[in-house]
Amino acid sequence: MKNHFLVLPLLFLIFSCSEAVDSKNPLVDFNSSPNEWLLHGRTYAEERHSPLDQINTSNVDQIGLSWSFETGTNRGHETTPIVKDGVMFITAPWSVVHALDAKTGDLLWTYDPQVERAWANNACCDVVNRGVALYENSIFFGTIDGRLISLDKDTGTENWSILTIDKSRPYTITGAPRIVKGNVIIGNGGGEFGVRGYVTAYDVDSGDELWRFYTVPGNPNEPFESPEMEIAAKTWSGGKWWEYGGGGTVWDSMAYDPALDTLYIGTGNGSPWNRYVRSPGGGDNLYLSSIVALDPDTGDYKWHYQTTPGDSWDYTATQHMILADLEINGQMRKVIMQAPKNGFFYVIDRTNGELISAENYVPINWATHVDMETGRPVENPANNYFDTPALTTPGPLGGHNWQPMAFNPDTGLVYIPAQEMLFVYSHDKDFEYNPKTWNTGQQIEMTYLPKNPDELAMVDKATFGYLLAWDPVAQKEVWREQYQRPWSGGLLSTAGDLVLQGTSDGRFIAFDAASGEILWSVDTGQGIIAPPITYMIDEEQYIAVQVGYGGAYALAGAFPSANKNPAQNGRMLVFKLGGEEMSPPVQSIAKVNPVVPSMTTDALTIARGEYEYHEHCQFCHGAGVIGGGVIPDLRYLDEVDHQTFLGVILGGMHSDKGMTSFKDVLSLEQANQIQAYIISQAKLTGVSEEAADD
Repeated sequence: MKNHFLVLPLLFLIFSCSEAVDSKNPLVDFNSSPNEWLLHGRTYAEERHSPLDQINTSNVDQIGLSWSFETGTNRGHETTPIVKDGVMFITAPWSVVHALDAKTGDLLWTYDPQVERAWANNACCDVVNRGVALYENSIFFGTIDGRLISLDKDTGTENWSILTIDKSRPYTITGAPRIVKGNVIIGNGGGEFGVRGYVTAYDVDSGDELWRFYTVPGNPNEPFESPEMEIAAKTWSGGKWWEYGGGGTVWDSMAYDPALDTLYIGTGNGSPWNRYVRSPGGGDNLYLSSIVALDPDTGDYKWHYQTTPGDSWDYTATQHMILADLEINGQMRKVIMQAPKNGFFYVIDRTNGELISAENYVPINWATHVDMETGRPVENPANNYFDTPALTTPGPLGGHNWQPMAFNPDTGLVYIPAQEMLFVYSHDKDFEYNPKTWNTGQQIEMTYLPKNPDELAMVDKATFGYLLAWDPVAQKEVWREQYQRPWSGGLLSTAGDLVLQGTSDGRFIAFDAASGEILWSVDTGQGIIAPPITYMIDEEQYIAVQVGYGGAYALAGAFPSANKNPAQNGRMLVFKLGGEEMSPPVQSIAKVNPVVPSMTTDALTIARGEYEYHEHCQFCHGAGVIGGGVIPDLRYLDEVDHQTFLGVILGGMHSDKGMTSFKDVLSLEQANQIQAYIISQAKLTGVSEEAADD
């Protein structure tokens, strides 16, 4: 089992002779530039810990706003800024790039890749982007429609642009690229719709493809791309998974260890989620939900560890990976740490993939524990949903999603943006693959929200998040700060003994890293999901965070954010000691209960509309037509909106906003049924001024 175990590296700033290891990359010795933020996780180890300490526990309450920059668009803002030579590079929704003066916030240039708005239909989880990568005089970023683009960092002019995907399939790119040894590494998303996962390396100068590693096997009747794909195919059984795509997309996390010269990638869920559909004969389905170690020069496989064999719950292993050297049982171990969706916190030997420890960091019921002999989770038979629906925790958004963790080598703690959300999984025995919509293999009816207000309130109460300080050696919680809602932002740790996080209700908070005491907080007026960074210019330390609510939960979740202005345009906020007090947040405009038109419909029409809505609309407009506040809540459509409803849903009247026509998947009758259901929900939930019994 040695080669089938997950290692999580956190290599920490110890490479004094790094140039000998990686002579092609001048950014490898990160200790030489502690004032900048050069890589996605600040270093290859992705620990998101800064050695800066000018702002610390004794004075953090004296920071204020230095500058802000509005991106000009709403939707989810998830960027990690890159700061080099006094310039900050950020991304915004629709894959737009901005270069800013990192001291003043002045706009230096903007590059808009002009993403076709129709491609938003292929984005499972908002039109987000997590940032750029930097190498010499170029920056690199991916676009939601699958391009990888290189720009001159000083001017924003395009060096090259290449298409990394097959545009006949619903691929997307939301993650930030990584630069390793003069290669730019990028994966993609799309597993919910049906794609085959892979990660690709391109030459930084030319954009030429250097290698590609597929994460799941293709058609077994055709030649395999590598011995690993031939081995993987033996772990899939029955069905035609390759027609569905298989999944395993590398849509976010990566890390690199220069000393071991190893690239670590995290792979995603199966496509469909439900293994009984994609692989009815069973099997582990390699390399889904795995950490895979690769040779960065060739893409050759070294080892893997699968966190969720035979995943049927969307338990991706794409969550943030951290490399560290930890003393465990009196021995220094090179480890990789990860808290994937499945609810277990893993510590793995990154040299060989051997499991060191695993304990649940959030409540779980799909498994009882991880078997230390086999490295496999011991599944709970009661949560096998083939015959009977199963109420399961974590749900598909996981105990931890994409929002990055942070590791402080002084406290020895990992800080996790954790959350608790239940989900009812149920096998869809009538599943048919449709590339135009989500393909989960779940019964749509089981995703319906309770219509009883008291039952809905109970679901709401059971859905929340918290900042969790976790001891990875002892595998136990040290402290937590609980929040009303899930889906808060990523973490930053500093040598000033601080941990900083933005929350989904719009607060930006500084904590004492050891105790969890709140030392400072400001209301930004907008939900925050992005991670903060810090840097120093002219002897002044700055702390930066992008605000702007969105992403998977904000769109598909049925509970509006507690923040006041989820639909405002996003902003970069940058703080420093002695900065200005922030102006009071702008209050949101109260929604006016509309008078909606009457529709003569029967219960069966509404029931059919409920099904079609949850099949095609809930992932952007919210389950039960309860919007999260970012994209319009359809219950508030007025009489004019309803008059143009068919023009929007079938005619594409709002294509320029990303709401493209659904005429290729919905009939006129189905569109009318959806409209009837929306009106019924407006009345049922008290939104419409029209009496509910009209």
